[in-house]
Amino acid sequence: MAQHANSENPNVNLAYRRKKNAEEMKRQVISFVLMILLTLIAFFAVGYDKFSHWFSIPFILLLAIVQVMFQLYYFMHMSHKGHEFPAIFMYGGVFVAFLTVWAFATIVWW
Repeated sequence: MAQHANSENPNVNLAYRRKKNAEEMKRQVISFVLMILLTLIAFFAVGYDKFSHWFSIPFILLLAIVQVMFQLYYFMHMSHKGHEFPAIFMYGGVFVAFLTVWAFATIVWW
């Protein structure tokens, strides 16, 4: 018999919540360690003299984007059910900002 969160038995609810909380904490610790690792890689990319600026800057920006995704999905719980509407607004804002920067860059450079 499967244990559900809406069971009438409080012991089942408590066990279910503990299991879910332990899984969530495990994901947060793993993502935290990965973010620290990505930060160390970014410091290494800047400090290593054999990498040119043409490689280092886009590489650091890519690492920053990955870290923002980790922050949103694991620390701000955007991966949970019920957060679709705020996610649509955030992604829409990012898209509008990207289009604005792209439009101004095109106007200035053309």
